[in-house]
Amino acid sequence: MMGDPKYPLISKNGDIIIGALFPVHSTEKLPSFKFTKKPQPLSCSSVNLRDFRLAQIMIFAIEEINRSESLLPNVSIGYRIYDTCGSRLSTMSAIMGLMNGQEFGAEDRCTAQTPVHAIIGDSESTATVILSRTTGPFKIPVISHSASCECLGNRKEYPSFFRTTASDYHQSRALAYIVKDLGWSWVGAVNSDNDYGNYGMAIFLKIAQEEGICVEYSVKFYRTETEKLQKVIDTIKKSTAKVIVAFVSFLEMGLLIDQLSIQNITGLQMIGVKSWITSENYITPDSFRVLGGSLGFAMRKIYIEGFSDYATKAFWETTLPCLHTEGNSSQYAFSCRRYEDLFVLKNYNEDVTEHRYSANVYEAVYAVAYSLHSLLKCKEQDGCKKGLTIQPQQVVEALKRVNFTVKFGDHVWFDSTGATVAQYEVVNWQQNSDGLFQFKPVGYYDASLPPDQRFVLNTEHIIWAGGKLVNNLLKPRSVCSERCPPGTRKATQKGRPVCCYDCIPCADGEISNETDSNNCKQCPQEYWSNGEKNKCVLKAVEFLSFTEVMGIVLVFFSLFGVGLTVLVAILFYSKKDTPIVKANNSELSFLLLFSLTLCFLCSLTFIGRPTEWSCMLRHTAFGITFVLCISCVLGKTIVVLMAFNATLPGSDVMKWFGPAQQRLSVLTFTLIQVLICVLWLTTSPPFPYKNMKYYKEKIILECSLGSTIGFWAVLGYIGLLAVLCFILAFLARTLPDNFNEAKFITFSMIIFCAVWITFIPAYVSSPGKFTVAVEIFAILASSIGLLFCIFAPKCYIMLCKPEQNTKQHVMGKTPPIEN
Repeated sequence: MMGDPKYPLISKNGDIIIGALFPVHSTEKLPSFKFTKKPQPLSCSSVNLRDFRLAQIMIFAIEEINRSESLLPNVSIGYRIYDTCGSRLSTMSAIMGLMNGQEFGAEDRCTAQTPVHAIIGDSESTATVILSRTTGPFKIPVISHSASCECLGNRKEYPSFFRTTASDYHQSRALAYIVKDLGWSWVGAVNSDNDYGNYGMAIFLKIAQEEGICVEYSVKFYRTETEKLQKVIDTIKKSTAKVIVAFVSFLEMGLLIDQLSIQNITGLQMIGVKSWITSENYITPDSFRVLGGSLGFAMRKIYIEGFSDYATKAFWETTLPCLHTEGNSSQYAFSCRRYEDLFVLKNYNEDVTEHRYSANVYEAVYAVAYSLHSLLKCKEQDGCKKGLTIQPQQVVEALKRVNFTVKFGDHVWFDSTGATVAQYEVVNWQQNSDGLFQFKPVGYYDASLPPDQRFVLNTEHIIWAGGKLVNNLLKPRSVCSERCPPGTRKATQKGRPVCCYDCIPCADGEISNETDSNNCKQCPQEYWSNGEKNKCVLKAVEFLSFTEVMGIVLVFFSLFGVGLTVLVAILFYSKKDTPIVKANNSELSFLLLFSLTLCFLCSLTFIGRPTEWSCMLRHTAFGITFVLCISCVLGKTIVVLMAFNATLPGSDVMKWFGPAQQRLSVLTFTLIQVLICVLWLTTSPPFPYKNMKYYKEKIILECSLGSTIGFWAVLGYIGLLAVLCFILAFLARTLPDNFNEAKFITFSMIIFCAVWITFIPAYVSSPGKFTVAVEIFAILASSIGLLFCIFAPKCYIMLCKPEQNTKQHVMGKTPPIEN
């Protein structure tokens, strides 16, 4: 060793020596490194009360073992406790002091025998990594009470490392569980830039991603990096996350709390780890204003009988030399000024029961004692064998086999990674009615239980950020995007974490019936989404019904046409013996009126819910009644032409087209249409059809034509007769009769053809029930056109000009009356 050796803070000789490293002070003052004189020893200040108590509990446990008659009965245990000052430089210096001691062998050569049989410490993972890597080649067992870095579980790299705490693997998982359990999906993450913080945060981030938790930012700093700490504070101020996971070491957390208090950053829900969450140093009025309501995982609080009295009385009387001797009488001739800042704590005991790592140190000491007990082959009556040389490797192997129960009931053993079972309390920073601050247990995590029972959280007892207990109403919300309600789906925002998304309403015909749905589901074919897009409902079935306005209007005009036709028929029947009725075959006139009545009535078959029978009836009834009607008009047209030709000298044409031939022609023309309809119905008849192509949101219930050829054959035949009738009527329009019916037939055929020619494009392009309405309109319009054009002039003469209802006037033999 070069330079002066580092001396232990507290020590005692014994048959067996247990070394220890604790950061009893937290601030290190570096000496001058000008290389002009020998560097002075490192000096430390600012007592770290927590680790000072851990040093006390270690000495308490050793003294307890030394008094025991059953454990190492005739062997005394000594100790050497070094202060690492929370710095890596002091830690390394202390490790060298532990491994070498202060005495050298002859000729300044190493004796190859370490002065300590085991080392307890360090409190921090980074310092413990340094310690384990340095002592590892010499197989010196290291037992840490709080170094929980997952990295230390690697038995290839750290074969002689043990710990009486659990790996951070469990704590990191538990952090993710508590965040998810409380419904937070948008968090910030801060960690110490050391092994403890980096490894722990890496595990948390991995589990958080698996659990669907998004991390807005992940920043880190080390206790000596003030610029990075300021960047952390700036990041927190700018962020939108209301929850921060602080995987921070004890010393770094103090610096972070100071900065949060100085800059008055409040309202954040802090989720902490065991390194700082139960620190009495940090729960003050200023820090509570910032961190009141913090949640975190802590080591279980265990009461160790006798320690409180020892820490305030026996320790000071027996351990520190300056209190019971005068002058410079310590083993290493150190000045009593070295302990001055510790003497302040002599009568202070309020924190003793709150130190949760005490049990871990206590168990670590006993683990070493039990392993040595087995190696020294100790028996209660015979004592332990003297003169045995214990190699460090033997202690390592013995530690792997230890299995004992301490006085407060904990069962201690080490798993394959050298750690103990993970058991944490969930604590909450609260202030009671007396104004006192406390760490309130609100749940637990126990890795020894089945997976579904490991984590329990009593949210009704939690005080949230802000420090008020109002049931669960003040629980912070920390989400990047609010939850998407049923009827919407999540659409990730480009370039942002998956927790940041927009809620997009489902498209028509699609639904999502659960919150935060990633996709909308297509409704079955006969179903459609409701207004909220959260349920598939049966599509509305649309058809032209008797109860809707359009149906009522069409029914009205249909019945109006029937009524008008019946009135005309009654008028004609009452005047059946008058010349104007007798002229041009009254029998055809009555048959025409009957067929027009059927035409008006057949339009009613198009209204109402389509059925198999109504679909077949509506098209066939329409085709046959209209052919009957046009056949009558065609018969009347032929009669007009025949009657004119019959007046020519030598013409006997009327005998070829008398009443019998007229009836036969009407019957023949109609039977042809009946034949076409029969063929249509037997080959491919119309049938009810649910049309879901035109409208996506509703079903059009309509009559499918079956055979389109049959439909257009029916229409074509009607059109053929209408065109033929028009041509004949057009030829007869100039005949010299005073009441030439051919003119009116011509005009009626023009209207008829115009209606049905315009019907075709309207029929093809009209959607849904409007297709049926167009067809009904064409039937009614053409029927009314025929009724008015053919019968209105005759009714006018019979009702308004009865003096013209004479044979002479009809034949055109009476001169017109002059005004």
